[in-house]
Amino acid sequence: MQSTTRVFRPATLALLFAAAGLAHAGSCPTDKIAPNALPGAATEAVGVVDTELSSIDLGQENVKLDQRRLRLRHMTIAPGGIVPMHSHEDRPALIMVNAGEIYEYSSKCAVPILHKAGEIAREFLGTKHWWKNTGTQAVDLTISDIVNDRKPATMMEHM
Repeated sequence: MQSTTRVFRPATLALLFAAAGLAHAGSCPTDKIAPNALPGAATEAVGVVDTELSSIDLGQENVKLDQRRLRLRHMTIAPGGIVPMHSHEDRPALIMVNAGEIYEYSSKCAVPILHKAGEIAREFLGTKHWWKNTGTQAVDLTISDIVNDRKPATMMEHM
């Protein structure tokens, strides 16, 4: 009896998953990418502890980005907690989920996006969104963003 082993290249696997409509971890499923006005979006923070750990004034660095800081934050969202609606109009960010699971409600996706521990969310190019912890465990995040301190409309207090 002869056994056959199939070896799939990573590119082939990626193509198969894409064809099946499966999303990459923590991203909008391909067939659900669409504008979303986010009716009923949360506007108040609930159960959020947001701590700025450090920042760098980018106007003083070689990149010369006046009025911008690269900052690093730690955020904890309690069970049932909400990070209210906010914009990334000019504030790109990377968010690492260290513990727990949390749903993102995005202006660019027709369905909620589940982010799990170990995943990194990318927020850029005008994303507007809010997040909710529907689980029973606190969610622990590490966040890095480039913030425009002169444009508070894109950064609510505690965001």
